[in-house]
Amino acid sequence: MLVLALALAGCGSKEETPGQNGQAEAEKPLEKVQVVLDWTPNTNHTGLYVARDKGYFKEQGLDVEIIQPGESGADQMVASGEVQFGVSYQESITMARIAGVPLVSLAAVIQHNTSGFASPAEKGIDSPEKFEGKTYGGWGAPVEEAVIQSLMEEKNADINKVNIMSIGNADFFTAVKRDIDFAWIYYAWTGVEAELRGEKINMLYLTDYSDKLDYYTPVLATSESMIAEKPEIVKAFTAAAAKGYKYAIDNPEDAAEVLIKAEPDLNAELVRASQKWLSPKYQDDAPRWGEQKLSVWENYADWMYEHKLLEKELEAEKAFTNEFLPQ
Repeated sequence: MLVLALALAGCGSKEETPGQNGQAEAEKPLEKVQVVLDWTPNTNHTGLYVARDKGYFKEQGLDVEIIQPGESGADQMVASGEVQFGVSYQESITMARIAGVPLVSLAAVIQHNTSGFASPAEKGIDSPEKFEGKTYGGWGAPVEEAVIQSLMEEKNADINKVNIMSIGNADFFTAVKRDIDFAWIYYAWTGVEAELRGEKINMLYLTDYSDKLDYYTPVLATSESMIAEKPEIVKAFTAAAAKGYKYAIDNPEDAAEVLIKAEPDLNAELVRASQKWLSPKYQDDAPRWGEQKLSVWENYADWMYEHKLLEKELEAEKAFTNEFLPQ
């Protein structure tokens, strides 16, 4: 009996050999998923490239392809199930959900809004009331006029005295010399580029004029169906992305080189300078990268509703989740 017991114990030990388990796990095929960017690659996306190229997605069992949006745009590609994940914005997810499109924000890429209205310093537009008599160049979204109006009302200025035109994705530096006076930019990219060019700009950050405009932009998003049907993939993707952005926070110089190597057409000097400026702002004062607050979603939705950009009030608690972020 003793011999039999030892023999059985030996068999049990053999079956649980760590090397064999590791080999079985290694043979498990990676789950192929796609993440679509909101725009051309830039430092808002660095954490995704780091997660891909340093193997963090593979550690989570994922083979992730980073793609650029088609004509339909990133939100529609995610909502339709064409791709599993995307880079989006709190404002567009808010409007999508009001329209019955079930997008969900998984993580805030940047903790506070770093966007605002920029203009060449020589134009003297250093306060919202000075928008009067000037031409704004944007992409034609209703929210643009509402934000401009909101800032101008703080200074008792009249938005009807602003010429608003659509310039699509025209280059900011060319447009302000030729067609327009000011535009809405992300400082981390266009503002830093202005510094490198030696071109002085006036930057009016939205957060300087209203707490309700301190919303999450950009965010990582998915669909309600992905969360319901494949939560393990959502958790794996979010965990790897969080590790990628944490690496970019702690190692901005090396993270910049990852993005430059992955996207060699980018201006390498701009990527390095932008990454240095942006890395501390990914997490900022949040307890962990990606965390979102209900109050931020409620405040911005209230602002949109007040400015007649929403037909009804948002169920903010359904628009985002922190449950997939690593603890």
